[in-house]
This record gives sequence, C-alpha cells and structure tokens, in this order.
Amino acid sequence: MTDNRKGSFRTRAIHAGSEIDPQTGAVVPPIHFASTFRQPGAGQWGDFDYSRSGNPTRSQLESAITSLEGGCNALAFSSGMAAIHCVSMLLSSGDHVIAGCDLYGGAHRLFHQICNRSGVSVTLVDLTDPKSVREALTDHTKLIWAESIGNPRLSIPDLSELATIANEVDARLGIDNTFATPALLRPLELGADIVMHSATKYLGGHSDCLGGTLAVSDPELYEQLYFIQNATGAVLDPMSSFLVSRGLKTLDLRIRAQSETALKLALWLQSHPSIKNVIYPGLASHPQHQRACDTFDAGFGAMVTFELKGSIEQTAMTCEATKLFHLAVSLGAVESLIEQPATMSHASYAEADRQRFGITDGLIRLSVGLESFEDLKADLTQAISKAMT
Repeated sequence: MTDNRKGSFRTRAIHAGSEIDPQTGAVVPPIHFASTFRQPGAGQWGDFDYSRSGNPTRSQLESAITSLEGGCNALAFSSGMAAIHCVSMLLSSGDHVIAGCDLYGGAHRLFHQICNRSGVSVTLVDLTDPKSVREALTDHTKLIWAESIGNPRLSIPDLSELATIANEVDARLGIDNTFATPALLRPLELGADIVMHSATKYLGGHSDCLGGTLAVSDPELYEQLYFIQNATGAVLDPMSSFLVSRGLKTLDLRIRAQSETALKLALWLQSHPSIKNVIYPGLASHPQHQRACDTFDAGFGAMVTFELKGSIEQTAMTCEATKLFHLAVSLGAVESLIEQPATMSHASYAEADRQRFGITDGLIRLSVGLESFEDLKADLTQAISKAMT
C-alpha cells in the first residue's frame, strides 16, 4: 500500500508505514538500530544521515500516525511530555497559554513550573464553556491547549468551537488526543493545528514502551516543530518506534472492546450504593454526553472515573485491594489499571487547585483493559466492600 491514506481506519492502522521490505520481502519491516548512515559523497545527503535527525523505523511510525490522524506529517518523541515540551518551545517570553482545568498533571507541571521560567504565562479554564475561553483571551494568547477527553474528569470540549476561537486571535490549537485516540476522534479534521499523543498509552497498548507523537496538517508548522525536535534531540528510539507501530495494528479492535467494557462498568457503578458519582462520556448523565455521541467513532473511550462516598483512606484502600486492576499510573494498555488522581497522576497540583477543579480525595480513575467485564466487576466489588466495611 503506497498511499498511506487509502482504505478504512482499521486497514490503514495495519498497513500505513509498514511497506514490504524490498530486499527480503519481509511483511514486517526490519528495525534499524543504526545511529549513523553512509552518505553518497561529501556535502551530499541521503534520506538519512544521523538517527537524531531521522531514522527509517521512526519514519515508518510517523507515516502511520500521519495517516491515522489525517495530517501532512508527524513526529515521534521519547515521551508524551517531550512532545508537549516541543510544542511549548514554539512560544516566546510574554506569550500566553490557555489550557483546560481538566488537565493531565504532567502538562500542568510543565506549564506552571517550566514554561513560566521562560516568561510564558498560563490560564486554566473550563474549556467546555466557550464564554470562559473568550474571557481568558489576551493580546498575547498564542496557544490553546486542550484534551479531547479531559484527565481525570473526562470533560469533552467542543474542538470546532475552540478552533474558531483560536483562529480569531491567531493562536494555535493543540489537542492532547491520548484518551480518545484517532480511532474515536481526529482533531485535525475539526480544525486543530497540532494533535499530540502519549504513545505510551493506547497507541503502544501493552505497557512496554515509552513514547509521544505530534501530528499536524500545516507543512510550515511541521518544519518548525521538526527543527525544535532535531535541535533538542528528544526523539523516539528504534525499538520503541517498532513497538508503537506494532501496537497501532490492533488499536481499533482494542479501543472498541475496551470501550464496550468501560460502558458496562460505568452503568454498573452508577447503581452501587458506595459510589457518589460516576463520570463516563457514554452515560446520559455526563454533561457532554450528546457531544460525545455526535463526535466519537467506535465508542466512548476506556477511561472511567468515579467518586466513593468514603474517606481518602477508604479510597486508597479500594485502589490497593484490587487484584486484576493494577494500582499504577499510566493507562490505555491491555491490562486494567486503577489509581487515585489526588495522590498519584495529579499530585503535582496544589491542594487548592485539586479541590477547585474537582480532583477530590475520593476520586478514582480506571483504565479499562481487555479482561472480561464480569471479572473486572467482581474485582471492584470485593475491593470496594473491603474498603467500605
């Protein structure tokens, strides 16, 4: 398949960037571990020269991401945070960022404790409220940073509306699409300028590699980001590039199955007497449920957040008592994970900010894997019972 845009999403996830090896006919491309490449002559450059600047295995992954996100090009980084950091380096001293208040703790830390050292300011707002976004705009706003599904409260902003607002003030719109994946949503199609993934999560899908990606639809913007990546060096290694590429081949199947189980768990948790609140885009009670129905393909995602009626100690005990759900940060893999955002993924938030943004001590975040619904339900049942009695 020479045209990486040909075919359905599932077909492209298998074939884009995975052309047959011309030397051997291998259906799985070889992994190129070389750090440097022989050139045709002095001052003459081949397709690859040094692996920081480009590597065949990384390029194959970038080709696949380009196809799946519908962009003009993509870049693969050593981690998701390295990818976000690259975006932040487009900014200059005095620039202003608007980001969501339902925001991954690592991004919160980067904006507030690293970018601020360069004179970049950030305002956190509810991105589901366009009025609040407009009120936060300044003459120096250069970036709106959103998550297609917020972390950890699973809010869903109107990306088309955010793109309109960004265009009005000549700012860029960057979307962290990690929770949704391109199987559910492709933000470039809705007007976003940059789409980021922590490839560690659903793209890789097996908790065995670390990586990040950026996809864009503007060639000039791609060149700016490529220059920053090449200059700073946070590139994805060949082995991790191979593992993420392999993970992409089953992404569509995995996210559909995980979403189906997540919905079943969310519906069951709603009726549990020890649960105060369940947050899941597939529930009619979710504030942006209709938007999720109108926007997402293949389900509502595999993240479920709920709040216990008990104390912070009982919340921690619930997380510690599970047997199938591993108590761990990260998400998006074949095994299910459980965590307490207030003390784990969002511990970098100041306590006042956690309370202000609804990251309560009783909040629990589930990453639903590929185990059976009945087994996961039984595991949560015994864990909650143990903690609440």
